[in-house]
Amino acid sequence: ALFGTAAALSIAAVALICLFLLANGVPAMAEIGLPEFLFGTTWRPANDLYGIFPMIVGSLYVTAGAMIVGVPGGLLTALYLSRFARGRFLRSGVELLAGIPSVVYGFFGLVIIVPFVRLLGPGTGLSVLAASLILGIMILPTVITVAQSALDAVPARYYEGALALGVDHEHAVFKVVAPAAASGIMAAIVLGLGRAIGETMAVVMVAGNMPIIPDSLLSGVRTMTANIVLEMGYAADLHREALIATGVVLFVFILLINLCFSALKRVKKA
Repeated sequence: ALFGTAAALSIAAVALICLFLLANGVPAMAEIGLPEFLFGTTWRPANDLYGIFPMIVGSLYVTAGAMIVGVPGGLLTALYLSRFARGRFLRSGVELLAGIPSVVYGFFGLVIIVPFVRLLGPGTGLSVLAASLILGIMILPTVITVAQSALDAVPARYYEGALALGVDHEHAVFKVVAPAAASGIMAAIVLGLGRAIGETMAVVMVAGNMPIIPDSLLSGVRTMTANIVLEMGYAADLHREALIATGVVLFVFILLINLCFSALKRVKKA
């Protein structure tokens, strides 16, 4: 009964969040017009213009950049920690990385990454590239921890059987152990993707926060999460509802990512 109650409370919390978002966001979409809201390129609340397409594109650009930066390094680090490293020094470093607050990552990006990006071309350095780099670093703990757990869970007989057939250590790890942990590795990538698309504070500090469609990696950008945080404090009436509707779109993005991951897992099992 205790476990069932805990599960029911968790489900109820998710249901209430969904209900709140839909009850407050859908009417705003209907009033603005769904095509104008999703595909409009101008966000100007003072003139009742609520097009979030630049923020959708900005979120996709920044998230894709973060995955390119963070996923390869995270998976290779997980393989190293699981099958090559000795001792817990490096693992403790990864755990420490996971505990750093987002605002500290933002300060790091503002002081170190933004000046570096500024050297690469025109602009202030507050850009898609800066946001992608800082998010790529931020998703590393999630990708490393989940992927490493999946690799550690692979039965020892897989690795030992590969060695018995004459395969060296590296080939056994990359050709046998890693494919056997593919489901867990995919979960690590999906969780990293969810972390990247939902991150706010660090992105606000380094992305430039311009509600325009970026034309290059050095252009400023505003994500959906940043748009909500920057304007919710003073928004009212339709403006506030439009920001909540932006949260609905973000929620749908996360839902689609999870559904795609579940479908992929089913295909792999089949």
